[in-house]
Amino acid sequence: MIRKFLTLPVCLFPALAVAAPPAAPAKDKQLVIVSFDGAHDNALWDKSLALAKRHGAHFTYFLSCTFLMTKADGKASYKAPGQKRGRSNVGYAQDRHEVAARAGHIWRAHLDGHDIGSHACGHFDGKGWSEADWKQEFSSFRTALVDAWKRAGRPEAEPEGWADFARTGITGFRAPYLSLSDGLVPAIKAFGFTYDASLVTKGPAWPRAGDELPRFGLPLIPEGPSRRPVIGMDYNLFIRHSMGIENKKDSARFEERTLEAFRNAFIREYDGERIPLQLGFHFVEMNGGAYWRALDRFLTEACGKPDVACVSYAQALPLIERARKKADGSAF
Repeated sequence: MIRKFLTLPVCLFPALAVAAPPAAPAKDKQLVIVSFDGAHDNALWDKSLALAKRHGAHFTYFLSCTFLMTKADGKASYKAPGQKRGRSNVGYAQDRHEVAARAGHIWRAHLDGHDIGSHACGHFDGKGWSEADWKQEFSSFRTALVDAWKRAGRPEAEPEGWADFARTGITGFRAPYLSLSDGLVPAIKAFGFTYDASLVTKGPAWPRAGDELPRFGLPLIPEGPSRRPVIGMDYNLFIRHSMGIENKKDSARFEERTLEAFRNAFIREYDGERIPLQLGFHFVEMNGGAYWRALDRFLTEACGKPDVACVSYAQALPLIERARKKADGSAF
C-alpha cells in the first residue's frame, strides 16, 4: 500500500490559505494467512474451497504426498529416510479413484489461486535427517505429484500444464511435526522452494529472512480463561481442550474459546503493528468440527474489514517484501 499524505487547503482569510498538517501515513494491510496440513480428505477439499470462495480468501495447502498413491504404489516406490519401504505415518489413498479425485482438487485449487505447498510424504519426524535425507523425501514428493494422474489410472485426464506445475509450482514447505534439522534449509533451497513455514514464534512475527529464505512461524496466542499461550493451530487447541480425545459434547464451548482467541490475536495486530497473523489447520474436523466452525466465523469477521487481506503464504511474500522496503528493514 502506498502511503499518501493529503494537504487540505483551509481559507481563513480571502488572501491567505493555510495548509493543514499532513495526515498520518496509512497503515499496510493486515495479512491473515491460513494453511492446511495434509490436504487429504476429498470432502474437506470441497469444504475448504467453498469456505475460501465465501470469504474471498486464499489458502495454502501443505500436501502429504502418500495421499497421491495407493498402499501398493507406496510399497513399490516410496521409502522414507531410515524407514522400511512403503511405510507411512499417515497412510495412503484407499484406491485409484480417490487419488484422481484428490489430484482434481489440487488442480482446481491451483487454478483458483491457492498455494499448494509440500508437507513431505509420509509425515515422519525429520529432526535427525541430513540434507541428503531431506532431498530424498523432496524427490519422492515431486515424483508423486508428477505421476499422480498416471497412478490414478487416468493419464488421459491429466490437465495441460500439470507436469510443469508439479515440477516447479510447489514453492513452500512445512515440516511434519514442525520438526527441523540442520539439513533442512540447504535441502529446501536446493529444491527451489521460496519459503519455509515450519517455525513457531512467541507471538505473531514477521518471517525470518536469514539464509536468503523467508521462514514463517505459527504464533503462540493467548487462549482460554487463563490466556495461556497455545500454538495457533487446530491440533494444539484439540490437545489443550480435550487432551486429544474427541469430545463432541463440548464442541460449542471449544468453538467459542477458539473464536475468541483468534479474534483477540487479530485485533491486537489490526489495531497495532499489522504483523501477519498465521493460523494452521488440518483436514480433520476435531472435537465435532469446533475449529473449522471457529475459522469460518473468524474469516467472516476479519476478511471483510478494510485493509485486510486473507492470503496464502505465496501471496503474502511480495506484500511483506514491499512493507519491508518501506520500513527500511526496521521491522524485520
